[in-house]
Amino acid sequence: PFPPRTPRRWSENMAAPAASAAAAPAAAVPRPARRSDGRVPVTVLTGFLGAGKTTLLNHLLTENHGLRFAIIENEFGEVGIDEKILGTDMRERIDEELIEVMNGCICCTVRGDLVTTLKSLHAKVSRFDGVIIETTGLADPAPVAQTFFIDDDIQSKYVLDAIVTVVDSMHLVQRLDDEKPEGVENEAQEQLAFADIVLLNKTDLVASEAELGNVEARIREINHNAPIIRCVQSRVDWHRLLNVGAFDISRVLDFEPEFLTDLDAEHQHDLTVTSCSVRFEGELLAGALQDWISDLIQTKGADLFRYKGVLACKGVPNKFIFQGVGMLFSGGFCDLQWGNETRECRFVFIGRNLDRDALIAGVRACEVPDVPLRFAVGDLVLARVGPKTSPGGGWVPGRIIRVWDEGNPYRIELEDGKATNVWGPKDDDRFVRRRP
Repeated sequence: PFPPRTPRRWSENMAAPAASAAAAPAAAVPRPARRSDGRVPVTVLTGFLGAGKTTLLNHLLTENHGLRFAIIENEFGEVGIDEKILGTDMRERIDEELIEVMNGCICCTVRGDLVTTLKSLHAKVSRFDGVIIETTGLADPAPVAQTFFIDDDIQSKYVLDAIVTVVDSMHLVQRLDDEKPEGVENEAQEQLAFADIVLLNKTDLVASEAELGNVEARIREINHNAPIIRCVQSRVDWHRLLNVGAFDISRVLDFEPEFLTDLDAEHQHDLTVTSCSVRFEGELLAGALQDWISDLIQTKGADLFRYKGVLACKGVPNKFIFQGVGMLFSGGFCDLQWGNETRECRFVFIGRNLDRDALIAGVRACEVPDVPLRFAVGDLVLARVGPKTSPGGGWVPGRIIRVWDEGNPYRIELEDGKATNVWGPKDDDRFVRRRP
């Protein structure tokens, strides 16, 4: 057992929809005019896995700009996560259009879906001011950008406003130096080359100004012109990103002369990089989940490019959100509650040489079994609160005062003369025993 604490909320590297919306300034902001030719501006958010694209999208949707957007999200796996962590305030700004293009990369296997989606969206053009496309972290932006030039119907209805590339200050150099099989592009390099604007994110995690300067120098080796905006938690003034007219076809043709003619070239993914997704109705045990994730990132962190999930934990009305890049993990209960939604668990892991069966088994092992707890409120128990070398082997008498308290099976009041409260994180004899 361990002492009760205030439940963890959104970590610094995660979006907080409710807080962001509440913090928006009260002053009204004029709505930017649509292009004079009537075409709808499209902003493409790209960047490698875990760079902060979804956090940026959350911020853009909660800014006080008075705009409404149609959102197209591309998930590499077959299970979507992000639509489960959008609050009501954010959904109202999306004009009822959050379209997830699933289980493939928008630059290749589901590229046709993007064209179909854009054409169907235009029927509702009077209801929104722009389109934001968030690509998967493994997408090459080139085919996405080509979409707005090779299809006459799309070209007459939409204009590519900007490609915004978000990069992770801590991991960018490692991703740029990744060795790829012959014929396979380095996605991080392509995302930088096509960027009209580069967001150098998570600068607070970099040790020194000199190190940040080295990262910027690597960016400049690939893209000489795009402005580099340093930021933390992907927070940037929306005026610098939306309706800026930053995409320049002539610049692209300078470094990619066949951009408008080599239309059949396929983006080859590294076949060792795969995704593993899990989705099921039910609830997890918070303590078991945190133990499993801790062990996972210690043993497999180097091969985990990106992982995220939204979970229902037994005894807690709030959603548990987690995300991570490599060995950097953040997670906790957020302000969003399940309410009338079906309580379920969704995970997505993306990485190299993933053991799909082991990942799924690890998640499912954290499920709360459909059996009654061994103890009820009022039962007298022994709680393990110290090591075996402690007096009594670490066991202290106590009484169950609450069950399923903040995700833990038991809340126990110890008979230690101080009425100390501890949690029993798991319902087994390693933590809580019946008192003789």
